[in-house]
Amino acid sequence: MIKSRINIIVILFSIVTLTANMFAQSDSSKYFSQFKSLSHLRELQYKQEISYVNPLHKDINYPILGTVGISYAFIIYEINNYYQNTWWKEDSNYYYDGSFHVVHDNDYALGLDKIGHTFGTAVISHFISSGFQAANVNQEFATWLGAFGGLSMQLYVEIQDGYAPADIITGKPKWGFSPEDAISDFIGAGYFVAKYYYPYLNNFQLRVSYYPSEAMLNGEKPDNNISDDYDGQKMWIAFRMKNLLPNNLAKHWPSFLMLSAGYGVTGIGDNSTDAGLQPSYYLAFDIDAEEIPLHGEFWSFIKNTLNYIHFPMPGVKFSKNGVQFMLIVY
Repeated sequence: MIKSRINIIVILFSIVTLTANMFAQSDSSKYFSQFKSLSHLRELQYKQEISYVNPLHKDINYPILGTVGISYAFIIYEINNYYQNTWWKEDSNYYYDGSFHVVHDNDYALGLDKIGHTFGTAVISHFISSGFQAANVNQEFATWLGAFGGLSMQLYVEIQDGYAPADIITGKPKWGFSPEDAISDFIGAGYFVAKYYYPYLNNFQLRVSYYPSEAMLNGEKPDNNISDDYDGQKMWIAFRMKNLLPNNLAKHWPSFLMLSAGYGVTGIGDNSTDAGLQPSYYLAFDIDAEEIPLHGEFWSFIKNTLNYIHFPMPGVKFSKNGVQFMLIVY
């Protein structure tokens, strides 16, 4: 009953934000379509038959705003319900005394999960912020609301982890609050806000690629949650080379083509701190979705969302087995 619920939640929130942006673009078109032309608009203003119109100003769309708020509350409820029936489910081998446990896990999955926390918070912030912008909340405020919502969603789980039970025999907590995870969450939210104030940071984009691990394909993962299938994940940072190269080189570089550096770990399994873990590093081409010639609020949201995903492209893999040239890296 609870398998893949967390994945459905992510899809649901994406659909809500997507729909909100579609309605937002439609509402914007309807408002200005009541005027015959810009000349007609200026004439009415001059005659004072209508008040001054700021083309950048839009009234708050309360139905969309309400939908975003209700969706956020529902998703928090579903996340809590999911974890209560999986990670936080009572176990007779552990005792519950309400104690708060702090667990340091720097070596977990060789740090891949920490990058994942940063990426995850940034993506959640993006969806929430886009929802508020679709409701005509100004971009700066929507950016902060998105970052706050994304960080709160992540920290809620982190704090609840701190109240995990302890083993009846050893007294060791099943898991706990990870300061390293929380720091990564803050970095993700900070990165999202910083991109608004420092647009140059948009030349460095966090991305992810995923292909199910063998354990996932064989049904060996207890809840089929792709967010915990670290063996199948690669975390990337994509560079907008057109803007980063010297001018004499940039003029020859296609604007749609990016260069990405990636990191992945295999052999994680249940004991994700074992010496048997194998890190791999990647350098691959990537695509800048913002170069797709589609315009408007809806398409802008689509393109910005696609830029959180690494596109399958040729590249090079570096591992303990040496250097491997690959036609497709994903």
